[in-house]
Amino acid sequence: MIEIKNISKSFGEQLVLNNVSTTFENGKTNLIIGQSGAGKTVLLKCIVGLLTPERGEVLYDKRNILKFSKKERLMLRREMGMLFQNAALFDSMSVLENVMFPLEIFSDKSYSEKLKRARFCLERVNMLDAQDKSPEELSGGMQKRAAIARAIALEPKYLFCDEPNSGLDPQTSLIIDELIHGITKEYNITTIVNTHDMNSVMGIGDHITFLAGGRLEWQGDKDGILDADNQLLNNFLYSSDLLRKVKERSKQ
Repeated sequence: MIEIKNISKSFGEQLVLNNVSTTFENGKTNLIIGQSGAGKTVLLKCIVGLLTPERGEVLYDKRNILKFSKKERLMLRREMGMLFQNAALFDSMSVLENVMFPLEIFSDKSYSEKLKRARFCLERVNMLDAQDKSPEELSGGMQKRAAIARAIALEPKYLFCDEPNSGLDPQTSLIIDELIHGITKEYNITTIVNTHDMNSVMGIGDHITFLAGGRLEWQGDKDGILDADNQLLNNFLYSSDLLRKVKERSKQ
């Protein structure tokens, strides 16, 4: 579980996050949504330790990472998995080598154990047949699947996904969503997803945090979001044709 308490972050005179508090639970896909400039990316960077807020606490299972030493932060990094917006695979490595990369850095397992783990992760995302390929040979969806395999290689307690469906077609996006959701449930991971994708919101939104103007304006789940009594949230949601159609069908 990750808790953030009264997080505020500024850049110069611009207040980007204003007293944001919420909880991201184990075994749930926790989505952060909001318009561009709402503070989603800054919040995610504060949570993973890439930015330091001026005020507040970031608690990983009751541990405040803002008070961690460099050694403690390194140990925490071993408990994290990262899925970046552009997959961020190394073109100079094969798919298998990409998945093994975090194991080579952070794991003290033998080579054979690392190889076994990497192949297991590739099999979990149905990519074992592509283990010897270069990332350049893969489609965008296959690259994301390989990146998910790499993200779970260290058996993380916490998984962070930044716009995982960016640049993907709707069908491929659904596959990525189902993988993230399934892995989260299967391994009881605390997963946080920064997304603009309303299909993801309605498909895997176990817990949703909506930011507007740097403030937490609403939180709940996909079952409650359509009937939320929040004008800012409704304005954001119903700019999407998908949500408008879903809302209309729910009234029929």
